[in-house]
Amino acid sequence: MDISVYRPGELPAADRRAWTATQSTAHADGSPQLANPFLSPEFALAVGRCGRGVRIAVAREDGPGSAPLAFFPYQRSPAGVGRAIGLGLSDCQGLVHVPGFEWDAGALLKACGLAIWEFDHLAEGQRPFEQSVTGTFASPVMDVADGWEAYVGRLRARSARGTRVRLAQERKLGRAAGEVRYVHDERDPAMLRTLVRWKSAQYRRTGRGDRFAHAWITRLVEELFATRSASFTGLLSVLYAGGRPAAAHFGLRSEHQLACWFTAYDPAFAKYSPGIVLHLRMARGAAEDGLSYLDLGRGGRAHKDALKTREVQVSEGWVTRRHPVAVVHRARRAPARALRNAVVARPGLRAPADRLLKGLGRARTWHGTP
Repeated sequence: MDISVYRPGELPAADRRAWTATQSTAHADGSPQLANPFLSPEFALAVGRCGRGVRIAVAREDGPGSAPLAFFPYQRSPAGVGRAIGLGLSDCQGLVHVPGFEWDAGALLKACGLAIWEFDHLAEGQRPFEQSVTGTFASPVMDVADGWEAYVGRLRARSARGTRVRLAQERKLGRAAGEVRYVHDERDPAMLRTLVRWKSAQYRRTGRGDRFAHAWITRLVEELFATRSASFTGLLSVLYAGGRPAAAHFGLRSEHQLACWFTAYDPAFAKYSPGIVLHLRMARGAAEDGLSYLDLGRGGRAHKDALKTREVQVSEGWVTRRHPVAVVHRARRAPARALRNAVVARPGLRAPADRLLKGLGRARTWHGTP
């Protein structure tokens, strides 16, 4: 097997088309997670333009002239530390491949010049990487392939009263604030800037690190917002109430999936659950567009539990070669990851941790810290 490694600007156009074609048939081939937009060439190339160290490995059967069989996007440090493309931002990671393709994880890392490759949202079915998994987690999904009514029917089967309450929130919002209007594909860049501003304030308010304090992440979102093709679109959806934006979401859409990413709302509308109302409208819009499901992303939050109809699994871990760089990197990263997972997995620890972070957020806001 031949493995060629390209910088983003060097990837041949024919290989990019083959990558898109492989994703396009992944649902029919029984590997729907490989069609996730975070595994698309558009996402990898955009990260390459806005970030650092992006490389794309292309595997072929018989050398450079043969058809590509697999695509492995990653980021690499000068020391040979590899990370999943957009680690910390992307909600689905791995190697995109044709059906039946097999690979050796160690040989792949060697061809890529990596001592270690770190991931935290590995897609299901990546067997050569799965022996390096340290934890597996649920990623909630909203199924809409059978239409909006079928999706709501599944919610009612789980909780008739809860579904009735959530569906009624839009009417309550309308009575309190004025006419509710939903735009599934909002193209106004000013609204994207509003979402970024809301999300940045939410991060600070809740004591989390502000992703949008990093200029490259803002540039990445802006570039993906401007990306539109039959196979990939940066989708901004907005809920308006009384002529004012109440909630907004920016995510990535492929032919079959909507990967939910950044959601925020105006705190003035908080008691009407505008985020829930928005996601229900997004589900209806996705169903009308012929999508199969919305992936809400790893993590057990109340709104995800309320909206999901099932779960897929993603994993985290490290693929390593026998190399001192791999030993040092894993020793440095493992304790923080283990502590985070222990807190997230235990409600008795998660709630106090959330309260502590919110307290830190209030203190930071009080003192004017950005």
